[in-house]
Amino acid sequence: MSETPLLPATLRSQFPVLQQAIHGQPLAYLDNAATTHMPLRVLQAMQDFETRDRANIHRGVHTLSQRATDAFEGARATLRRFIGATAEHALVFTSGTTEALNLVAQGLWAGGPGRAWLRAGDEIIVSGLEHHANLIPWQQAARMTGAQLRILLPDAQGRVHAQTLAGLLTPRTRVFALTAGANATGERPPYEDLLRLAAQAGALTVLDAAQAVGHGAPQLAQLDCDFLAFSGHKMYGPMGTGVLAGRRSALERLYPLRLGGDMVDWVGWQDAGFAPLPARLEGGTPHVAGAVGLAAAAQFITEVGAAAIARHVQALRAQALHGLQGLPGVRVLAPHATQAALVSFVVDGAHPHDIGTLLDERGIAVRTGHHCAQPLLDHLNLGPTTRASFALYNTADEVQRLVAAVAHAMEVLQ
Repeated sequence: MSETPLLPATLRSQFPVLQQAIHGQPLAYLDNAATTHMPLRVLQAMQDFETRDRANIHRGVHTLSQRATDAFEGARATLRRFIGATAEHALVFTSGTTEALNLVAQGLWAGGPGRAWLRAGDEIIVSGLEHHANLIPWQQAARMTGAQLRILLPDAQGRVHAQTLAGLLTPRTRVFALTAGANATGERPPYEDLLRLAAQAGALTVLDAAQAVGHGAPQLAQLDCDFLAFSGHKMYGPMGTGVLAGRRSALERLYPLRLGGDMVDWVGWQDAGFAPLPARLEGGTPHVAGAVGLAAAAQFITEVGAAAIARHVQALRAQALHGLQGLPGVRVLAPHATQAALVSFVVDGAHPHDIGTLLDERGIAVRTGHHCAQPLLDHLNLGPTTRASFALYNTADEVQRLVAAVAHAMEVLQ
């Protein structure tokens, strides 16, 4: 990985969308925790597939089908390397983190009596830092099975602790679900230790890596992780793409939810046999061009250097933290989270939507609201927040513009 500083001005030329003006101002796109933009090489990889190799995969003997299959499986191999998967692991393509987590949660209770992993009396532990996509599926899993949902609550600073988890784990704990980075606060929990504790207690472990994958993808071989989920659109890849990866033994526990073509071994009138992994969890025609683009995005991150990207976004976050904390009446969430790539903040007497609208008038794109983490913000006695999040193409000048624009908005709204 690169040890030299990033040159965001050079990198920006690879992102056409960033070359535009918004309301007469250069675009400062600071909504990367929601969606990052795609470099030209990703767009080109997808276009090359669509204009040269487009065909259905796995089912044809003609040349285009074989080339499409090679492109799809080549993308899978690239992404396996990107997350440090070994022979112990399998990688399934999904439409994103949300589908991947639903596939796990529903797959563990579907399939009927005698087959489901989750049963009445079991316990599911979910951290209190989660995006709704790693909470609601577990709420439903508990409701459908009679299992008990327990929450690993954060402290007043928004941290979760290993000793708290140790007090929740019991012989009945069957699942532990956790984020690698809280999208509402930037908190980076000690997920390595937490996953290890849960695994030692006999639970299946689930890691939502959506907020980490763009600058520090967790490495499966180094983790006690049964299921890992992430999205392409948060790592400079296409929307509608993602990955569910994990231990084969764990993935084989999941009852397939998309039943149909390409996920079967044989079919009769009254029954069918499911194909081996990963096909059994990839029913239907996949987003092949998206998989190709997602692999190109992973290669892009690898070539730029994940460590260099992490240092860059963390430095921008530190700059933003310093500037925003210098404004009276501004509170930044999780100021201690030095490994974060975002700042989430509230302004006394001002609604985040008003702040966001005034920032947009100055060409600055941020996210406002609950960030799909309402229970966490309620627990911290907060309402909606304003969130600025950083990527490899953002600059120190843009952070200065952000702080100045927040100060201006506060004057307007007083």
